[in-house]
Amino acid sequence: MLFASGARFLALAGIALLAFGAVLSRGGELARQPSASAAPAAAAPRESQPQAQSTLAVRPIRAANARATISLYEHTVRQSTLRGHGCDAAKRGVGGIVILDFGQPAYNGHTYGTYLFSGRFAGNKAITRAMLAYAVGYRHCLPRGSKLSISLARGTSNYHPQVPSPYQAGRRWARETRKLETLLEARGLAAHVTSAAADDVEPAWDRSFHRTRDFFRGYRDAEPGNVLYNFGSLDGGVGSIWNASQIFFVSSGMKYVAAIPEIYNHAMAQQWAELAHIAKHRYHRPLKFAGVMTTHTSGNHAMKPRDAHKVLVHALAATVGRDAVGAVPATLTNIRSAY
Repeated sequence: MLFASGARFLALAGIALLAFGAVLSRGGELARQPSASAAPAAAAPRESQPQAQSTLAVRPIRAANARATISLYEHTVRQSTLRGHGCDAAKRGVGGIVILDFGQPAYNGHTYGTYLFSGRFAGNKAITRAMLAYAVGYRHCLPRGSKLSISLARGTSNYHPQVPSPYQAGRRWARETRKLETLLEARGLAAHVTSAAADDVEPAWDRSFHRTRDFFRGYRDAEPGNVLYNFGSLDGGVGSIWNASQIFFVSSGMKYVAAIPEIYNHAMAQQWAELAHIAKHRYHRPLKFAGVMTTHTSGNHAMKPRDAHKVLVHALAATVGRDAVGAVPATLTNIRSAY
């Protein structure tokens, strides 16, 4: 923005999302790497055409009562640090979706991983251990009897992947996402933390679309059963850089994918509403929103999470129709630097 513990979130039936404070299971711009009206879509390559997938089932909740989780741009994979981050999240008393963004895809000559926001390389296995530490800290600091839970997403981006094969990077990202789920179940943590993946997808970072497409296809082909959240932007909207088919593929069209769009201003909300209109009328399928992301701090005066949700809902109502108002669950997350 609880399913039975141990069940996959994305099965053949598709994606299911419960109320805020429950989780999506199975399935910006602070200290991040550099960031960056609908136009007619050009013919897309065959592999980027939308694929059949079921719709997102949503239990309506009151946006006015929603609170935002804190997602983080991570500078380290030190387990003690991540355990503390998890404990802090539990003490805030908020459930929902938490994205830990570990930076751009990278390869050190031996293993796939990422370049963290500190500039250091972190291997995939070290990232998995760090996420498990976050989950342990979260569970340890929950009050006894708490029903809170989070979907903990292993985040990266499509910012100039420094890898020999984006496809293989995607496959390995999926495998480690599934591995974390197995570890959570083995440690008895799955009732409060489930495993997901996430990708900050921005067209300006991969104008050809090819590397982004290959990463997503690699993730899909690994068949992890875990949701892959697109928490990116549209950089000018449909047709500005990517055509409609390409954008839809990485936002809802591909199996396992759901969108948590960056809504930092009214223009970004309108761009996503236009994409939802295209999805409805061209592909006859809804855009699968899992929530909304913001980057508000006391110093930047950016849009607050509830305001971002309201702006997106209004844009959808005006562009797609009143029947689209319930398409965006009030699952809110605000991303900031871990330091």
